Amino acid sequence: MSRLGKTNAEFKLIEEGDKILVGLSGGKDSLTMIHAMREQQRRAPFAFEFIAVTISYGMGEDFSALEKHCEESGIKHVVKTTQTYELAKEKIRKNSSYCSFFSRMRRGYLYSVALELGCNKVALGHHMDDAAESFFMNFIYNGQMRSLAPKYRAENGLVVIRPLIQMRERQLRAFVVDNNIEAIGDEACPAMRFDVKMPHAREDTKQMLAKMEEDFPQLFTSLNAAFKNISVDSFFMQEPYKEEIK
Repeated sequence: MSRLGKTNAEFKLIEEGDKILVGLSGGKDSLTMIHAMREQQRRAPFAFEFIAVTISYGMGEDFSALEKHCEESGIKHVVKTTQTYELAKEKIRKNSSYCSFFSRMRRGYLYSVALELGCNKVALGHHMDDAAESFFMNFIYNGQMRSLAPKYRAENGLVVIRPLIQMRERQLRAFVVDNNIEAIGDEACPAMRFDVKMPHAREDTKQMLAKMEEDFPQLFTSLNAAFKNISVDSFFMQEPYKEEIK
């Protein structure tokens, strides 16, 4: 909660009068986030609302345990049923990126539900490990210096926030384990039902970072600092030198 509070103060993620949709997949990250948001409501010197929203892909998922957990925890929860799984059968070709397809569809539905419910912000459960992995995946595979912003405005006007972005994945895993919370794992991954090539880029990147952290224990602390300390003019950028080039 201390880290969450500092992140919130640094990037002004949660503010007075906000109505926030929190994406709840039922995994360890989003489960940690809804409880952190609930505690933040209790501690914050200002008022805000949030509602947890779970996107069903239309695969016959059973969210009864998740619904019960939210009810017992006093957390408002909505399940939005979609036909994403059936649509994926038509749209996804063998060896194509089904992860990005489901991610885009899920994000789109979260945005739609947020607007329907009158929310002004959408909270996602990405953490520091996700940010580091995204950075190196973009760097290695796309030739791009890009990561995950703590806060940004989507094209539809909604503000997207990542309250857990400066926390480590192991902290979130420890929270659900220590509190005996049942988390949904890979068994709910739609990819398990498709005859497609399993993605390797993220897992390879995760293993690479684990090895790097063994050799350099301060790796993630340095990455966190570096993401806020970018010297744009030290890269191969033409934009800052337009006048000089002319």
